[in-house]
Amino acid sequence: MPTEPLSQKEIEDRLAELPGWSLEGDRIARSYRLADHFAATAMVVHIAQVQQELDHHSDLTLGYRSVSLTVHTHDAGGAVTEKDFTLARRVEQLAPGHGAS
Repeated sequence: MPTEPLSQKEIEDRLAELPGWSLEGDRIARSYRLADHFAATAMVVHIAQVQQELDHHSDLTLGYRSVSLTVHTHDAGGAVTEKDFTLARRVEQLAPGHGAS
């Protein structure tokens, strides 16, 4: 059964609990700065592990000292769902361990 899209109000309420995250078109997004490329790479691998665990995958971009995510739910027609916020919260939990800001 497909996941239901969240309303604009539900998205705004959840974003208020996740500083640094924003709505960009039909996706939620966040970028992180890290100390160096190795730290950024390690964070990407850690995020990939969480995505596999949740069976929910984002667009994940590795930069020289940065990591960026954009998240939406394909099986909800590309809308933002609770699955996206579950992933965002998990990423927020792991980010400090990588020195991400």
